[in-house]
Amino acid sequence: MSRLQPGLCSVTFRRCSAAEIVELATRAGLRCIEWGGDVHVPHGDLRTAGEVARRTVDAGLEVCSYGSYLVADGAAAGSMGPVLDTAVALGAPAVRVWAPPDGTADSLAEVADAAAELGLWVYLEFHGGTLTSSAPSAVSLLERVDAPNLLCAWQPPYWSPGGEPGALPRTAPGVAAIRMLGEQLAHLHVYAWSGDGTRHPLSRQRRSWTEWIRTAGDLDAPEGFRRSVLIEFVEHDDPANLRRDAAVLREILAVVGDGPVGGTGARPPEALRGAPPGSP
Repeated sequence: MSRLQPGLCSVTFRRCSAAEIVELATRAGLRCIEWGGDVHVPHGDLRTAGEVARRTVDAGLEVCSYGSYLVADGAAAGSMGPVLDTAVALGAPAVRVWAPPDGTADSLAEVADAAAELGLWVYLEFHGGTLTSSAPSAVSLLERVDAPNLLCAWQPPYWSPGGEPGALPRTAPGVAAIRMLGEQLAHLHVYAWSGDGTRHPLSRQRRSWTEWIRTAGDLDAPEGFRRSVLIEFVEHDDPANLRRDAAVLREILAVVGDGPVGGTGARPPEALRGAPPGSP
């Protein structure tokens, strides 16, 4: 069983400062943060990246990934340099990217290759309206690219929940999707969001999330990669609701025997890269 650590995507609270994000995560008993590239750690702003990295580590937290919003399309080659450099300055072991409908395996392979040179994992956003809107399409793309440092996240597909309007995504299809991604599963993005856009307390999907997290924990992770379960968005976007949802998430991790762990983060195996940035 792989060990999963609870964390937070900083995009959950775009109106909060980096300092406030760190404090919120710490008080909620979380262990790591994925910093977003749209507000908190802009592309190419290496000074801010370094400051945020120090603030995170000083609080006893880890930087688990960089939510870059890099789009792996024909223009990716011109924009990925600042993104990857920022991830390195941030101390992020992984970079989250998007695979748009008009994207190509070649563009994504170029991003993955450049990231591997810097000792970075790349993981795809699992999202509607992309080439990774379902597990079968995500697996197909991963197979076409065939890069050892390329993974894919999973989140409940609120864009295709099934059932009645406003229904929450069902448990069984999620379990099947996670199993299909298998070892190439990256992080899980955690929320309770119905198809009509309504955000709910995480407790509304406690049973589903218990099964989804148990399934993810049963999968071997790629050597050197640490999976996280990252809270992404809460009811009313209210910071006060983070503590409530984080408590539910930590209870679920305890139930499935995969509770919070400490550590120093993960890097791709040596076979994927040269010496890591900053090494002797």
